[in-house]
Amino acid sequence: MSVAVPVRLLKLAASTAWRRVAAGVLACGLGCASAADPNAWSARLTAELSTIDAQHRGGVGVYVRDLSTGACASHRAEQQWYLASMVKVPVAMAVLRGVERGQYTLDTSLTLRAADYVDGAGRTNSHPVGAPLSIRFLLEQMIIYSDNTASDMLIELVGVAEVNALVASLVPEGIRRITSLGEVRRQIYGQLVPGTDRLVGADLLSLYRQRSDAERLQFLSLLVDTPVERFRLPTLNAAYNAYYAGELNSGRVDAYGELLSQLAEGKALTPKYTAYLLTLMERIATGAQRLKAGLPPHVRLRTRPARSAAACATPASCRCPSSDRTAASSSSPAPAKNPRSTARNPS
Repeated sequence: MSVAVPVRLLKLAASTAWRRVAAGVLACGLGCASAADPNAWSARLTAELSTIDAQHRGGVGVYVRDLSTGACASHRAEQQWYLASMVKVPVAMAVLRGVERGQYTLDTSLTLRAADYVDGAGRTNSHPVGAPLSIRFLLEQMIIYSDNTASDMLIELVGVAEVNALVASLVPEGIRRITSLGEVRRQIYGQLVPGTDRLVGADLLSLYRQRSDAERLQFLSLLVDTPVERFRLPTLNAAYNAYYAGELNSGRVDAYGELLSQLAEGKALTPKYTAYLLTLMERIATGAQRLKAGLPPHVRLRTRPARSAAACATPASCRCPSSDRTAASSSSPAPAKNPRSTARNPS
């Protein structure tokens, strides 16, 4: 599915949720608005989004702003949506601010620890404990491949408080507390049973590798020494729903759109590192069937995909060749509704 938007330059923050995993992702094509009515796209987009939302069992939330004129269109943009791997963009921004301050360089190495491993990673998990990995490598893995282990190593570097402080400084309202990806998993399992705060990287990987939800619950019961019969919720799907209904790692799409706007307009980082991060986002190696699938060939897409138990998501920035300014966009899932027996990746 695609929505053609006749706008010279726009910023989109879209959230999509579906009852089947990866069943659908809102894809928006960007074009150039006619000189006669440069804001005609707004009403058209709003109407088409309402139609799309009504035709599907999931939910759609979208926020669009023309960076040239300030004209906006939105659909459920004021609601809270789980951000998943969209949190990786502000993590990268916090890391690059540390580079700007001279605290470290992109070539500074971090040591991979046993506690760092998280499922849903790219190449980082192929390295042994004790391996030195450069910040440059970790940023590339996090943004290009959505590597969760790389993400958590970088969050550990700057501190999760620094990530949240950066977000609050750029967008004071609308984005709630961000945590590490490992903490997301501990919180989800914690919906079922106490004691999951003690789970370490090896535990999380072992849980992820179980072949079914039933096996996953049995393995969790061994880790926390509590019979499955005493779990607070009956299924792992119920635990995901309970977690997604909370406030951690969630935000309004209009607020996230503002965050991306500040990045695109050079207000979050110096010109050098703004260009560096946007270039990383342009090199994204996942998400060919997400926003990219609905874009015309001439549009350059800068993106950071996210996945959850319910949906695929993609924050992105797009550049129309006839413009010298960048448009930013994103999409994210809302709470899951469907039972599944396969391993979930809530990032």
